[in-house]
Amino acid sequence: MNIWTPMAGNIVSFSDATIKQSGKTVLTNVSIDVPEGSFVFLIGRTGSGKSSLIKTIYGDLELAEGLASVGEFDLTRLKSRQIPSLRRTLGVVFQDFKLLPDRSISDNLKFVLKATGWRDKNEINQRIDAVLEMVGIQINKKKFPFELSGGEQQRIAIARALLNDPKLIIADEPTGNLDPQTSQEIMQLFKSLHQKGMTLLMATHDYQMIVKFPGKIFKCEGGKVFEVVAKT
Repeated sequence: MNIWTPMAGNIVSFSDATIKQSGKTVLTNVSIDVPEGSFVFLIGRTGSGKSSLIKTIYGDLELAEGLASVGEFDLTRLKSRQIPSLRRTLGVVFQDFKLLPDRSISDNLKFVLKATGWRDKNEINQRIDAVLEMVGIQINKKKFPFELSGGEQQRIAIARALLNDPKLIIADEPTGNLDPQTSQEIMQLFKSLHQKGMTLLMATHDYQMIVKFPGKIFKCEGGKVFEVVAKT
């Protein structure tokens, strides 16, 4: 029996994969690669399968058929007990921030670190300060999410995604709840993280962003995923 081996240098690989959600086939014949250090956009209309593909990458949906890998993890053989380890190699940023509303900014970040094995208080505080600096925000860490603007909340969410030095950052419509100016600022932040060598996979329906921040583009449409070339 032949054993599929993803091409070296790709942090995400899918080969002839099928993705289902709630028993319904969403995407078929998915064959894509996300090279390490790349900036990849995932575009398509609402309901086209973008979120289902992303959920499969971080282990929220089981791969239905075909072959796929994320970093060192083979999704075709992924066990439930391995999912936390997979997710520790990823940073995920959502449209609605998903910050814990009843905890301060500091406690939101501490919660993630403690849940992933950090114990030393000094190291925890140093890491929190480091990621807040990385996202360019100076803020009273005792504040709660509701006290922050949408842009500030998204920067905190990005800082949270960076805590464990992920190999891949996945952003699912990260500017969907932000005004145009703030969206530009958040995209500049993602661009600066990419320039530092981070791999980013971003789902978006904002085609203006793709023009201004060019990268590799995959489109979900008609139950398929295919690469498109941006017009210049």
